Amino acid sequence: MVVTAVGAMGHRSDLEELRPVLLAWVRECGFEEQWCRDSAPVTRADNQEQIPWSLPADRASLNSTKTAVESAAFFLTSALSGMRSSELQELRFGSRMHEDMGNGIFRYRISSRRIKGQRFGGIDDSWVVIEDVYRALGIVESLQNASSSELLFTKQSNSDSVRYDRFRRWMNGPNGQRLGLVPVPEGPVNPRALRRTLALSIAQRPHGLMAAKYHLKHISVATTEGYAARPGGHQAALQAEISAEEDAEHLRLTVAAYDDYKQGKLPVGRGAKELVTLFIAVDEALTGHQPGPAIVIDDRRVERLLKVKAESLHIGAANYCWFSDPKKALCLQLAGTPNAKAPLIGLCDSGRCPQATHHEVHREAWANHAEATRTVFLGNPRISKPERGRAQATLDRANRILTEIDNATVAQGPLT
Repeated sequence: MVVTAVGAMGHRSDLEELRPVLLAWVRECGFEEQWCRDSAPVTRADNQEQIPWSLPADRASLNSTKTAVESAAFFLTSALSGMRSSELQELRFGSRMHEDMGNGIFRYRISSRRIKGQRFGGIDDSWVVIEDVYRALGIVESLQNASSSELLFTKQSNSDSVRYDRFRRWMNGPNGQRLGLVPVPEGPVNPRALRRTLALSIAQRPHGLMAAKYHLKHISVATTEGYAARPGGHQAALQAEISAEEDAEHLRLTVAAYDDYKQGKLPVGRGAKELVTLFIAVDEALTGHQPGPAIVIDDRRVERLLKVKAESLHIGAANYCWFSDPKKALCLQLAGTPNAKAPLIGLCDSGRCPQATHHEVHREAWANHAEATRTVFLGNPRISKPERGRAQATLDRANRILTEIDNATVAQGPLT
């Protein structure tokens, strides 16, 4: 009230006469910013304590919080969709769409404009995204009352790094730390780097935390949906980048398995014999040649010889699947689809499949599986006898595979 009354007086000459009275009033009653009084409680991110979402704030502090939320949505959308900066800048109010597919399944889309490689002004395009992106953009829309013709993200700067710096300062400052948010580390972040990281993360799964694998599976489905919906759109270009990175990762893993073989670390499993036979053939191709000029054995030549085998590799959570013959795939036999063009990696029983192998990198996954079976199932006194028998069989299989990996990965020196 006092601030409002004084502000209405402007530069009146009698304002100075009232100053002592006004200062005494403020000292007696106190002073509090007019925005965010009696804020709704939220849960701190670090200790689950209930606190007001904001302390009383002035207009500048409120604007900085709004900017931080917009920036968080900007980089989240970039990281989880693979959209370019130019496409993010073209998002407008009302660009979100969702389609009810039935049975509680929804498809979420956002419309934008494709700028890169197009004529001036770009052309309309759309992206299939996951629900997290859809909700984040909805929060940004709720922060402003705007028409559908206005841009969703306010122009802060021509540089995404400036936007990120402001976001990091808010997160690492008093506001973010009061909410228990994890400090943002130093270093540049931009949509181009996030797009590259997303492509690598999807291409290299299922490595990483289970939560990340679960989430990346949904992102992978969304990018595939976008490719099918608009095969000429920029989401198709992201899908192509992911496929290229996936091919490169599979080739890298195949070469790594060959290098382990050269050092005496052999694969195990029912598909190991076929894989070792291939490695022996590669050795012969590298060393066997007619007398003449010396042949330089470099990494590129090894990759060329292993490329065909790498194309059949599918990465499981605890095994490699060398899907060269669909009729031999146990997962397809169990599913009744022997002519499928790709394995059903979620149904993989790598302990029995003739195309699966286990390597040293899979030991930790099997050790964790064995420990979980021992403690969660066999350690439960209330488990039924049939369930205990199945759990014991599962534990025996895991221990058998662990023993095979340990016995086969003791380095014996290079094989000849």
